Amino acid sequence: MVTQPADDTRDADKCPSPNARWAALRDLLVLVAVLVIVKQSLLPVTQLYAGPASTLSAMIVATFLLRRRGRSWSDLGFRWPDSWLKTLGLTVLSMAFFVVCTQVMALVADRLFEDIGTSDRFSHIEGNLTAYLMIMLLVWTHGSFFEELLFRAFIISNTSEALNGGLRADLLALLISSAFFGYRHAYYQGWHGALITGAGGFAFGVFYLWFGRRNIMPLILAHGAFNTLGQTFRFLGIED
Repeated sequence: MVTQPADDTRDADKCPSPNARWAALRDLLVLVAVLVIVKQSLLPVTQLYAGPASTLSAMIVATFLLRRRGRSWSDLGFRWPDSWLKTLGLTVLSMAFFVVCTQVMALVADRLFEDIGTSDRFSHIEGNLTAYLMIMLLVWTHGSFFEELLFRAFIISNTSEALNGGLRADLLALLISSAFFGYRHAYYQGWHGALITGAGGFAFGVFYLWFGRRNIMPLILAHGAFNTLGQTFRFLGIED
């Protein structure tokens, strides 16, 4: 007779309090505002560095917001792996699922929008070692660590918490995060690229819900590996 009430209490404890939900929503809106305002402000000045500047600014703000709530990035999955072998295996699996999702979406995007590639945003890299090394620095900060921590860890976690948690909230958070991630790339990839990038964000988001909350490192490594390959191909003059 006492088992059911005890279970109900445990289930209730898993639901965020109204104050926690409001704090999650507030922090989410603040972060999105920083990402959008900083990038849109800098785009007229520099298309190459507007994105990285916005994610760097957002990382600083997000770190402050987490600490204000008594949390850290480790609470969202950014921690040293217990097993690097398992981490590498999950990295390869993440990359495979990413390819499947983006290729499926490419079939849809090809029917709807023109593929404009990356609008020559990275054309200066070909044969330019200095530019290539600078891009590699951005790849392994902005293009791997920052984007995964912001778009997967922070946005999915806070969106889900704001929506009261649970599977339905997680799935809605996944879709919202993926759509925003795709939109973030539309300014130089067009809507064709935005759809495909959004599908890639969806792939990583699915795996964040699976294992990333415990350790997001495989997603960071997978993201960085894809960006490294793409920029290396550009540097060598190889069509990617």
